[in-house]
Amino acid sequence: MKIEQIYTGCLAQGAYYIESEGEVAIIDPLREVTPYIMKARQEGAEIKYIFETHFHADFVSGHVTLSEKTGAPIIYGPLANPSFEAIIAEDGQEFKLGAISIIVLHTPGHTMESTTYLLRDENGKDHAIFSGDTLFLGDVGRPDLAQKAADMTQEQLASTLFDSLREKIMPLADDVIVYPAHGAGSACGKNMMKETVDTLGNQKKMNYALRADMSREEFIKEVTDGLLPPPQYFPLNVKLNKEGYEDVEKVLERGTRELSPEAFEAAANETGALVLDVRSEDEFSKGHIPRSVFIGLDGSFAPWAGALIADVNQPILLVAPEGREEEAVTRLSRVGFDNTLGYLKGGFSAWKNASMEYDIVSPIKADALKTRLKEENIQVFDVRKESEYLSEHLEGAENTPLDFLNDHLSAFPSERVFYLNCAGGYRSMIAASILKSRGIHNLVNIEGGFKAMKEAGLPVTDYVCPSTL
Repeated sequence: MKIEQIYTGCLAQGAYYIESEGEVAIIDPLREVTPYIMKARQEGAEIKYIFETHFHADFVSGHVTLSEKTGAPIIYGPLANPSFEAIIAEDGQEFKLGAISIIVLHTPGHTMESTTYLLRDENGKDHAIFSGDTLFLGDVGRPDLAQKAADMTQEQLASTLFDSLREKIMPLADDVIVYPAHGAGSACGKNMMKETVDTLGNQKKMNYALRADMSREEFIKEVTDGLLPPPQYFPLNVKLNKEGYEDVEKVLERGTRELSPEAFEAAANETGALVLDVRSEDEFSKGHIPRSVFIGLDGSFAPWAGALIADVNQPILLVAPEGREEEAVTRLSRVGFDNTLGYLKGGFSAWKNASMEYDIVSPIKADALKTRLKEENIQVFDVRKESEYLSEHLEGAENTPLDFLNDHLSAFPSERVFYLNCAGGYRSMIAASILKSRGIHNLVNIEGGFKAMKEAGLPVTDYVCPSTL
């Protein structure tokens, strides 16, 4: 028996490759499926099953394409209703895989079709669970994402999740290994651990949601407390996962078309495409195409693209580091953005060499800001999450979280210069690009963010542990 967790840090997502006696099961595959097919081929094995734990909201799964390319059936748990052919398994149904078996445990609550898959080894012993978004390490799946589909309130879903955990998962032995669908950084939960694998016994000790003495009412309160609105692209990804989507190879072919600066500008004007600059924040700051939006590849690229662009049908034109154009198109497709029309050949250098108009973002170092703070009354806007801001921030700074920047546009002065900070500079550059695309140019980005500001000795509020907020 072989179990491999294939973890994608940008999405904080875990897919799983399980093999026994030449037969393979894939659980919650990513959209680009060639690596799974090649791995099975190298092992002299055949993909027999594709298991989906639920209709994912935060990424587009590769189940449809993988099934088309291998002939392996897609398996969902009870209550799933996809538009394509799939096996809708019964609770407790067993699927043989070589010498081992995978048992369906219907665990509704995150969504009503949510299912955990229990793996039993060749001796019939419970070995591991693949818990999807039902059980994370340190947390459980949020119960508010399927309200419309399930016609239930988040409190009713939380109550259902309470039963699923106590009836299906907590009775399992402590040495059962937990393989969740997501880790820290995913918007599908609140306070996940940074680890990606654990034992159920340790989770019974560490995870607040698995406390044996917890009442239903306490569980519902804790699970629903502090939930932020989900990113706008989530329902669109659910739709793609439920109804099907275009082969990612066609998306790549379309998205990696080379465009000269003149053709790039013409395409932007003709299609109304968003110009998305995925270089580093330093490169974007020093020069970028006017009204382009920055979301760098070397950060949480796909989740921020999904949260801030929102409409998966939005046409996109890319400005990318040379050699990373296909990576950008691939990572956009993982969250459902299939309408990339091409990229700027030769990158931003080609744009400058063609004497095209460009813009910059004015920077300031923390030491210079410290001096300026002593000399004048300045406005600083902190674009980190509210919990980060409440934990510790520059004295006098206003919180305008990047996730909800559109709700705060009226807070930014129209003429007076103001300053932006995040934790390290990535998010504040995204915010700067969005504001500039809206015609707000009187801004300065604080290099190095709050970390640099604190190290420079700027006045900050007393630290409060985020877990107590």
